[in-house]
Amino acid sequence: MAIPREKGLDNSLALLMEGYKYIPNRRTSFQSDIFETRLMGGQKVICIGGKEAAEVFYDNEKFRRQGAAPKRIQKTLLGENGVQTLDGAGHKHRKKLFMSLMTPERINDLIGITSNQWQIAIENWEQKKEVVLFDAAREIMCRIACEWAGVPLWAKELQQRTTDLSAMIDAFGAVGPRHWRGRQARKRSEQWIRGIIQQVRQGQLMPHEDTALYAMSWHSNLDGKLMNIEMAAVELLNILRPIVAIARYVTFGALAMYNYPESKANLQTDSEEYSQMFVQEVRRFYPFGPFLGAKVRSDFNWNGYNFTNGTLVLLDIYGTNHDPYLWEEPENFKPERFKDWQGSPFSFIPQGGGEYDIGHRCAGEWVTIEVMKVSLNFLANRIDYQVPKQNLHFSLVRMPPIPKSRFVIRKVKQK
Repeated sequence: MAIPREKGLDNSLALLMEGYKYIPNRRTSFQSDIFETRLMGGQKVICIGGKEAAEVFYDNEKFRRQGAAPKRIQKTLLGENGVQTLDGAGHKHRKKLFMSLMTPERINDLIGITSNQWQIAIENWEQKKEVVLFDAAREIMCRIACEWAGVPLWAKELQQRTTDLSAMIDAFGAVGPRHWRGRQARKRSEQWIRGIIQQVRQGQLMPHEDTALYAMSWHSNLDGKLMNIEMAAVELLNILRPIVAIARYVTFGALAMYNYPESKANLQTDSEEYSQMFVQEVRRFYPFGPFLGAKVRSDFNWNGYNFTNGTLVLLDIYGTNHDPYLWEEPENFKPERFKDWQGSPFSFIPQGGGEYDIGHRCAGEWVTIEVMKVSLNFLANRIDYQVPKQNLHFSLVRMPPIPKSRFVIRKVKQK
């Protein structure tokens, strides 16, 4: 069976012009969850979306990650040769390292750190005329990330570290200045972390054994040799950077409370169940990752379509989370859809799909959920504030998006 094919020698410009809607638009126009296009200099690319597509995409016998992430993404967002780019035994071994940090005890520590950092920040906000929530949340997340990971962070370097970790995130869908800022930020960040790991290995710094700093500093590869400092720095940043990225979800959560005041009222009942539903709906509804890539490991047939070895395949993350065949009224914000939700790990994929331990689903998803719950509880229940008139529009063309005004609040007071 022939895969529907988009005309054109290179449709990269269309991708840049349509952003998150590029793949969903074509799934609609072709009336198909699969189509072929050409991107990134005319490279053949197959785009897929939906639950069944996610299931096959996360079949490690059919797909590999090695060589799928463009160098421009590795040199900004991911770091070169990080866990996201590995396959097989190497990936399982490295993923086990990340999963070892996600114990209930460490998640509880994270919850406490998050609460303390928000309390410190809010006491400072009371002295200010206004606060740009996104910018303030990024600093809070940087403090949380470093404290939880055991990474020393001096007050004088907070702004630089926050700026650099944020620039790496902001570069993933960018060209031009944003991309180059991301590359420079990664160079500075890796140099910073390499220096800290060097201190650990020389006995000048003694992190607690249950921290990410300790784990990355002393991790051995499958061959029994200590992971080199360069790779350890990349992987430690793969702990810090995603936590800083939660600032976007927190900002979108505040936007949801503003746009859907009934949701904020429900959050103010302090119900753990509703808080969980609200956080999940924020992650489903608002844009974060547009798509993920992998390469075909060997020829196979899926639903009558032939996939050939080496072909790049993109899984539609945003479109799957808004798929009308999977979600009732997907363009409406409805936290209640997650009440007693028993959905598939392949239909709700804001941070990837499949299994945590052996697959490529993000190891930090639990971290994201718990940090969001604590953060949004502060915004809903611990403070009062005003939202002045501002431009709260966000574009689905920009990757990653954020409200134009970055969500300004005024007259913050603790309850």
